[in-house]
Amino acid sequence: MPPSIAIINSPLSTATDLAPTPFSPSLSSRCDHKTTEAKGSIHSKVERQPLVSGPATQQLGDLHLSPSNEMPHRSFDDALAAARPFLRGEESDSDPSLPALAAVLRAAGAGECWHKHGTFLAHLLEVYRILRLWATPDSVCRCGLYHSAYSNSYVNLAIFEPDVGRARVAAVVGDEAERLVHLFCIVPRQQIIHDDLLFHYADEDLVADLAHSEESVRDARQGVFQEAEPWRNKIQRLLPAAGITVKHIRTGEDVALSRRVAATFLLMTMADFSDQLFDWQDRLFDNTNGRLEFRGNTWTSLWPGTGKPGLWTTSISRMGALYSLIVREEEIYIAQRGHTTGQEGADPATRDEDIALVIPPVFDGCTKVLNADDQKAARELYWEAVCSDEDGMDRCKVEELLRQSIDKNPFVGEPRLVLAQVCLNTEMYEEAQEQAEEGLKLLLEWGSSWDKRMPWEAWVSWGRAMLTKAKEKDWPHTSFGIISLGLVK
Repeated sequence: MPPSIAIINSPLSTATDLAPTPFSPSLSSRCDHKTTEAKGSIHSKVERQPLVSGPATQQLGDLHLSPSNEMPHRSFDDALAAARPFLRGEESDSDPSLPALAAVLRAAGAGECWHKHGTFLAHLLEVYRILRLWATPDSVCRCGLYHSAYSNSYVNLAIFEPDVGRARVAAVVGDEAERLVHLFCIVPRQQIIHDDLLFHYADEDLVADLAHSEESVRDARQGVFQEAEPWRNKIQRLLPAAGITVKHIRTGEDVALSRRVAATFLLMTMADFSDQLFDWQDRLFDNTNGRLEFRGNTWTSLWPGTGKPGLWTTSISRMGALYSLIVREEEIYIAQRGHTTGQEGADPATRDEDIALVIPPVFDGCTKVLNADDQKAARELYWEAVCSDEDGMDRCKVEELLRQSIDKNPFVGEPRLVLAQVCLNTEMYEEAQEQAEEGLKLLLEWGSSWDKRMPWEAWVSWGRAMLTKAKEKDWPHTSFGIISLGLVK
């Protein structure tokens, strides 16, 4: 295992001292938090240097990244700037055609259809937003916007007829995007993503393969190719370079799917699931182990459930790790093909090599796998903290719960924003600023909320309001002062 990779248990951060009352900080009676260690967290400890598949490269540290497809490590200001068009209702700044694309969906009735925690139209627009914030190609973003428009293996929402409506959709989104939309709607996505790919990997397998693949990519970029590497053999067996053949979900006919399109659909599923899953689906599918294996059938579960965050982050982290492995295998395959004289490879056209595979920023650039038990513990700790007002819980206990939640699952932003408010209430402005900024950055990278009791835009605007007041070192101490908040800078 290379020195930059490790399986680690994340230690609980020592709590920052807080005052015993909201209005009189005192060094003599701060909250006393014992440092503990989270058990069972599995992370691939890799610096966030996302890999992408493309011919042109530039030096970044000791890795070569494609300048055209690179998803760089963004600062908070950069992440906010990328999200600002969606926060201001100026989405056309991201794609001038978006208003027309959305108008077609509205005219087709997407805004009247129910979808999990909102309307179908809202879900389509939110998936588009996520993919745009992840810097995916235009055709992939537009596929996300129309991704279930012909219905698919998960939902029955055919607002366009899958056969006679294709020309109409192509005229709106373009031929390349429509092809992806059509494929997305006719392939057995549940089978491909879960049964054929994800369920073949234990968490430890993904972590180990991420470590070995980093070495392999580094070697390949120096023209060194190792034969019979286990991690590559596994990817090649499950998802060959020439692609796979699956059955049409309605007709049973064979459908050819390139490896890059399959990888793109894996990426889109990460965006799709992160936008729509909450605790109601956990109840529907008896997701008590937090691994989202769709084994249950509690169809009588009452919507909308309790409103708790769903247990989906572990599954998405696993998808992200697998996606990274596919991207790395693609890069090595293309490099090896170019270095091997006379070796016949798959036709680049049939392999869809024009589709850039971009690594999302979540889970530290899709390099870390979240332990399912830690995910569950983090959710319960968070929920106990946010429900504490009704129980009259001690402020220091609330703070401790939130710190433990963040330690167990450091990949979502809402626990940090709630902790920021706790810090503001005790006039700990420096830590409030730190927690608000980090929580906001995570939310901006996701493009969707983990705690879906409030929409993404509300969490972001609340976080920014707290960040503004933390910088000003001025937090209201009255109820009317709290409800007067809202201005951001």
